[in-house]
Amino acid sequence: MKMRAVITVTGKDTVGILARVSTLCANYQANVIEVSQTVLQDMFAMIMMVDINRITCNFSELADVMRQEGQKHGLVIHVMHEDLFNSMHRI
Repeated sequence: MKMRAVITVTGKDTVGILARVSTLCANYQANVIEVSQTVLQDMFAMIMMVDINRITCNFSELADVMRQEGQKHGLVIHVMHEDLFNSMHRI
């Protein structure tokens, strides 16, 4: 069974946001499957789908590390399990 997570990133656009988040994913063996990003004026928004089957930490640690990385760089980074994401967005 595939376990996936949705990572969202928002904040002021700066160089290296995608690299920073994808490096953290690689460090914890979360495989990036899809990425969508956009910049509106100077605001950055990104959604990533990542495979978390082989992560080297528990899920809450990954979410905490991402959140802390976002705070260090003035970004908001959320990590949500795909099942929860889907439940929240069903009509």
